[in-house]
Amino acid sequence: MAAEAAGFSAQEARGNKITRVVKPTISVGQRLREIWISRELLVYLVRTEIKVKYKNSALGLVWSMIAPAMTLAIYFVVFQLVLGNRMPHFVIFLFAGLLVWNLFQLGVLTGTGVIVNNSAIVKKVAFPREILALAAVGSALVFFCFQAVVMAIFMVVLHVMPAVNYLPLLLLALFTAMVLACALGVLLSAVNVYLRDMQHLIEVVLTAWFWACPIVYAFQANIAQKLAAKGWAQWTWVYFLNPMVPLVLTFQRALYAQTSPTAIVAGKPTTFYVLPTWSWGTYALLDLGVLAASTVLFIIALTVFGRLEGNFAEEL
Repeated sequence: MAAEAAGFSAQEARGNKITRVVKPTISVGQRLREIWISRELLVYLVRTEIKVKYKNSALGLVWSMIAPAMTLAIYFVVFQLVLGNRMPHFVIFLFAGLLVWNLFQLGVLTGTGVIVNNSAIVKKVAFPREILALAAVGSALVFFCFQAVVMAIFMVVLHVMPAVNYLPLLLLALFTAMVLACALGVLLSAVNVYLRDMQHLIEVVLTAWFWACPIVYAFQANIAQKLAAKGWAQWTWVYFLNPMVPLVLTFQRALYAQTSPTAIVAGKPTTFYVLPTWSWGTYALLDLGVLAASTVLFIIALTVFGRLEGNFAEEL
């Protein structure tokens, strides 16, 4: 011990910088218990995020409904009026996919930078820091609810009925999207402390990821049928390695409801092949598969977060 103390003093005397690495002392289970114990803090952080976003705004939370409504109107004008898309109620099909995607994208994007953006409290206050990333997803869920109200209004105005028997799957798909967003948010928030370019990189990745999902285009016509026409139907499963694909399809199947709608185009009836004619159980099975993978990723994210958070104060 004396020799170690002498060595340590000698290092200090020479002015060498000593890096202290703190390893996690609690398990993932204990981390989950601490998060549960701090659930009131989580709710408070979500409320604070919402209040700060619309502070000193005349319309306040109404902007959360105006923004998606304007986006929906723009998509309608561009795709149906300008580009001449004749698919029945395309705007409902589009927004059904955007609902779950916006939740996921906002949660991941906000969660990635949340530790760096809240460096002041991270360095001074002791609390489960994973809560910051979880609060980012919680805020995204609040905005999702406002967008869902806009969606409901548009469906009433356009006289579009959802597939009632598929509606319960929305809860499964929504919960799965939140778990996936939480997993990536927690993981990337820790990595971003050490690699600040991560926040900019994830913006680019999410942009590419959006176009890899069947939101603007129909899965059945643009993916399944084209692969089958080229003799590559057996490779369709590769497309489903994207975990957001089953979730987007579930939202579209439940809200848009139609798999192959028909419309009169140039005086002739035309069938639009939009969604696969899978059973309720197939959609549920795919969503459960994504949920299982997302849960494993969340556990990995908590483990990595625990190993990296020891030096947060020094890096921030």
